[in-house]
Amino acid sequence: MIETQQNKNENRNQNRQNHRSKRRNHPPKHKDKLKVIPIGGLGEIGKNMTVFEYKDEMIIVDCGLKFPDDEMYGIDIVLPDFSYIVENADKLKGLFITHGHEDHIGGIVYLVKKLGITVPIYATKFTMGLIDKKLVEHRLTTKVDRQIVKAGDRVQKGSFEVEFIRVNHSIADSVALYIKTPAATVLHTGDFKIDYHPIDGEIMDLQRIAKLGSQGIDLLMADSTNVEEAGFTPSESSVGATFYNLFRGCKNRIIITTFASNVHRVQQIIDAAASYKRKVIINGRSMENMVEVASDLGYLKIPKNILIDIKDMKSYKDSELVIITTGSQGEPMAALGRMAHGEHRFLNIKKEDTVIISASPVPGNEKMVSEVINKLVDLGSEVVYKKFADIHVSGHARQEELKLVQTLVKPKFFLPVHGEARMLVHHAALAEGVGTDKRNIFIAENGSIVEVDHRSCKITGKVQAEPVLVDGLGVGDIGNIVLNDRKRLSEDGLFIVVVTMHKGKAISGPDIISRGFVYVRESEELINTARDEVKKALLACEEKGVVDWSSIKNEIRESLFRYLYSQTNRKPMILPILMEV
Repeated sequence: MIETQQNKNENRNQNRQNHRSKRRNHPPKHKDKLKVIPIGGLGEIGKNMTVFEYKDEMIIVDCGLKFPDDEMYGIDIVLPDFSYIVENADKLKGLFITHGHEDHIGGIVYLVKKLGITVPIYATKFTMGLIDKKLVEHRLTTKVDRQIVKAGDRVQKGSFEVEFIRVNHSIADSVALYIKTPAATVLHTGDFKIDYHPIDGEIMDLQRIAKLGSQGIDLLMADSTNVEEAGFTPSESSVGATFYNLFRGCKNRIIITTFASNVHRVQQIIDAAASYKRKVIINGRSMENMVEVASDLGYLKIPKNILIDIKDMKSYKDSELVIITTGSQGEPMAALGRMAHGEHRFLNIKKEDTVIISASPVPGNEKMVSEVINKLVDLGSEVVYKKFADIHVSGHARQEELKLVQTLVKPKFFLPVHGEARMLVHHAALAEGVGTDKRNIFIAENGSIVEVDHRSCKITGKVQAEPVLVDGLGVGDIGNIVLNDRKRLSEDGLFIVVVTMHKGKAISGPDIISRGFVYVRESEELINTARDEVKKALLACEEKGVVDWSSIKNEIRESLFRYLYSQTNRKPMILPILMEV
């Protein structure tokens, strides 16, 4: 067949059109990929923090803390590991915050101190109000560049464009983040639920999420906290009806505890109190701070003259009072815990009191909450909690909401976040069930380097992301060795042996001190025999010509360990102290 010039021109035009069509369907491949590095929040609930890095630029999403578990004796809080961020501080373009819960903002002051540079922070008005409280307390207001944003805003920082998208959660002003770079696009949901009847009337912006999904999103990072729960999370407004039912006909004093950060819950309590002409007392430092910030910024509408000082409580009948307090997690030093133990300065639990616990225990706090409930019941009060009334709803999406977001976004790749290991695996299976290719779902760990572009996604390495323990003023100076020592001391106690030495020979002692092992006065025979064992060990060292103190201490320790274990079946920490004169 002879190809004419006209045919050649038509073929060229067709080839150009095919080439343009391929380019539309397959975005150009970038040599540089977007690195997504979760520093915290994977395999755990808490200390959420993720680094997004493209070329020589970097942004951070959230910077939270985590509260210690039962095995972390004496530890106050747990932070993410800032090592990678400090090493790359010159790349940092900004810190973007999804909402104001402690597991998302609690680590900010520690990061600012560690970096030693001015850090741009982007957050919504209420979230920034909570951050400001922390910055003032730590005298760091001059170390940050505060940028208040609102849902719908877009911020361009170098190669990163970040859009804030309204979501519902158990705290006001929560947002998801749409992150756009030349290499890839990411939707980070933050913590969210879909509430069709929110207290503030602001429904999650599903339209914008659907539009972004139709344009194409490379990576979805979604909240996994409630993935094990079927159905939809109930609306926050459903709790308000329960409050009205509990207040109706109640002639007693009402004490309610809830999460201080749940402004919409507090608003419903105040509204119910106003309807039944009760005065409201705000009690507990975090609750007082939250109410102050929320009312100052217009997120909490408080009727005139409804709030009274706790010191004026005696001027009103019990039937005229509602007390909103901290302590929903059974914390012994929180206001409700102190009331339950009779240690509160102004409030003692009465037999006629109605105590409402409008919260669910955070995993790990169940025992403390149960102890407080039992104490309150022992004091004769009526305790209402979730098992007996609909007085709490979660702020996290359940399975059907997660499926809806997955379907709207239609991501090429999926990375479940914000959850313990089993939650991440369950979320991955849920995503696969609505059509996401199993090969495009990634379960990462803290520190994993996830490299993504328009065409591919894979885990390529890992950075340091060990938990950093805070004890008092010490940050990161407590490790596993110290924690193991504390655990051992708590379980088996301490056995101290003091010997005075002169030129390698014992001239005084051994004196024995026991703490948390046995009571010395009631265990004289055990203590006297233990002294004899120490003397035998010292004599053995003298006969062998051993003068090295380290070797002498080891001999004493081993001899005592064998004896004490044979007599008590316990393993106290044995601490020999040798003093030279």
